[in-house]
Amino acid sequence: MQETFRWFGESDTVKLSDIKQAGATGVVTALHHIPNGELWEVHEIKKVKKAIEDAGLEWSFIESIPIHENIKLRIKDYKERIEIYKQSLRNVAQCGIKNVCYNFMPVLDWTRTHLFWELEDKSTALRFDKVEMALFECFIMKRDDVESSYTPNILEQAKTRFNEMTSQEKQRLEDSILKGLPGTVEDLTIPVFKAMIAQYKNVSHADLKANLAYFLNEVIPVAEENGIKMAIHPDDPPIDILGLPRIIKSESDLDDLVNFIDSPSNGITFCTGSLGAHPENDLPKMIEKFKDRIHFLHLRNVKREANGSFYEDNHLDGSSDMYEIVKAVLKIEKARGVSLPMRPDHGHQMLHDLENRKAYAGYSAIGRLRGLAELRGLKLGILKSDVV
Repeated sequence: MQETFRWFGESDTVKLSDIKQAGATGVVTALHHIPNGELWEVHEIKKVKKAIEDAGLEWSFIESIPIHENIKLRIKDYKERIEIYKQSLRNVAQCGIKNVCYNFMPVLDWTRTHLFWELEDKSTALRFDKVEMALFECFIMKRDDVESSYTPNILEQAKTRFNEMTSQEKQRLEDSILKGLPGTVEDLTIPVFKAMIAQYKNVSHADLKANLAYFLNEVIPVAEENGIKMAIHPDDPPIDILGLPRIIKSESDLDDLVNFIDSPSNGITFCTGSLGAHPENDLPKMIEKFKDRIHFLHLRNVKREANGSFYEDNHLDGSSDMYEIVKAVLKIEKARGVSLPMRPDHGHQMLHDLENRKAYAGYSAIGRLRGLAELRGLKLGILKSDVV
């Protein structure tokens, strides 16, 4: 596995020199200053690539070239937006970058109800609390027909918790859900957010999958012509939220994906956190099944709870067996003769980073450094034991 770190550009408090010192050889980044859906110009790509290479690192994966909502909905200027996307692919290939991660999640990227949830050891983690998600939808956002999305027990807990929350706690929850990472969406207000969600009112899972299939049949031939591997990121969390359909969350969804267009360029970002939050997903089995289509790895671990809530655990703890996952990855790497780019995802905020919360939630330096070191040790132990 090639060890990489995500970097959010010059404004990131985690510098390229920090990534170099962590022992990673690759960087995962994007043109975060380019608005969603606009063209990636060659000179802009080269500027970021040069900064990475000047630091002695490689731009291993683009994450992401965001897909405009009009493409996901197949409305208005979606055909023009797809042509822009195709040209962006040609431009990154011209600059020598051949790996692109993307997602097809409606409106939001990954969603959490807590960005700095305190753990027993006083470090902080990302958390998705299903009761607080219901609380947000029912009493803060006031979404129509929300009752059909949750059990009466969850709704009753949400009502009780809402009545106990301070105004500051309510604002914290709203901010956690509506403040996007760079390159996804801008920070949203409730009215704008509701308007964006309303566009999906009559869009079913089948409709959104059809729109994804249409997009892939347009762009994958361009990717293949230019030697680019496209790798879709699973939906996070892997459940429907906010009345929005989620369509990449299970083994059967990934079956559909690879069948939309038969091409080695049509692949998967295997995120063990997103897929691991769904209790029915057998991750080692899925790695073996989709071994020829996995192009990128996000290794992290979540601790699932009984009601559908979860939090980001240490990389070697949590509900997924990271030993079996890494062993499965190393087996397919050996069979394919490749070293897949991997990044330790969503580290805890800890130690000195607790005093400096300017880093994006989940992307502080020390927590990811710990995750990378643990994964590196696990990989070495497996290889030395000759079990692959």
